[in-house]
Amino acid sequence: MSKIDKSRLIEIFSQLGTSLSQPDEALSELINTEHIYNPWFTPKNVLQAVKAIGAMLNEADLSKWLNRYDIHNNRPAKIVGLILAGNIPLVGFHDVLCVLVTGNFAMIKTSSQDARLIKHILHLMTNIEPAMADQYSFVERLENFDAVIATGSNNTSRYFDYYFGKVPNIIRKNRNSIAVLTGEETADQLYNLGHDIFDYFGLGCRNVSKLLVPNGYQFDYFFKSIEQFEPTINHNKYNNNYGYNKSIYLVGGEQHLDNGFLLLKENPSLSSPLAVIFYEYYDDLQSAEEALKEQTESIQCVVSGAPLRINNQVVSFGNAQRPALWDYADNVDTMAFLTKIKE
Repeated sequence: MSKIDKSRLIEIFSQLGTSLSQPDEALSELINTEHIYNPWFTPKNVLQAVKAIGAMLNEADLSKWLNRYDIHNNRPAKIVGLILAGNIPLVGFHDVLCVLVTGNFAMIKTSSQDARLIKHILHLMTNIEPAMADQYSFVERLENFDAVIATGSNNTSRYFDYYFGKVPNIIRKNRNSIAVLTGEETADQLYNLGHDIFDYFGLGCRNVSKLLVPNGYQFDYFFKSIEQFEPTINHNKYNNNYGYNKSIYLVGGEQHLDNGFLLLKENPSLSSPLAVIFYEYYDDLQSAEEALKEQTESIQCVVSGAPLRINNQVVSFGNAQRPALWDYADNVDTMAFLTKIKE
């Protein structure tokens, strides 16, 4: 593989970012047809994912990010096997990006739920810099690799541990995101929280699935503030999940709140069913922080306007699904991992 220096990498990926921010005819067609292969990948959601990556790949952030690492040296490239998730569009792109910019080789196994978008975007990248074509391949099965980054469920992680435990690895399990409310949020903040809940139908690990609210919190203002997300119920698969969970609660006589397109249920669990948000009360912010600290390993990010002192990433309302280049999944520095395996 030819060696590409840091300044050229910044040029390549910032140009790619521009291409994604302004999709051409071919990419637009892909955006508009993904729902044929995966009904959850609506044109709106795919466009949002593509543009989010486009915004991420800007020259300033790429420079700030890459300058943190010693990515150019004479150490040989390693073959890094990537098992990508497919819960939301292009969710595995950041792992691919990290492998490429560290000069390693990406052996990519896509999810059957999201196999076309990543291939097209890497094709756009090679149009910008043909030499990048030598740094990746798509495979049906991982073989002869030096390291692995695999994303899956708690169940699949056991298999990943078994098969990949003898090489350097990052193995990701289920995580969920949570919002901490104080009761002083504005209507705009709660509307933006609606994005954290409903973007990508709530299928991402960065989507909020649980609310921590102060004792006595009334949800009327919250429901009023998220009314604009009511069209979510028009999606057939989301509606099916909403209807199923509502029926379960009604038949079981389980207390819950319902605004016609989202169910709220008091429950200590972090992981709620689709179309349901769990909530739990807290006494004060300190007790909320303690509750979060006890579940650090199960939390992807926390959405709040409160000054929380916790180890998890805290983001402002509306930004759960807008991570920066340095916002690593599971708070594990992928770039540090990849530069280390080259030693």
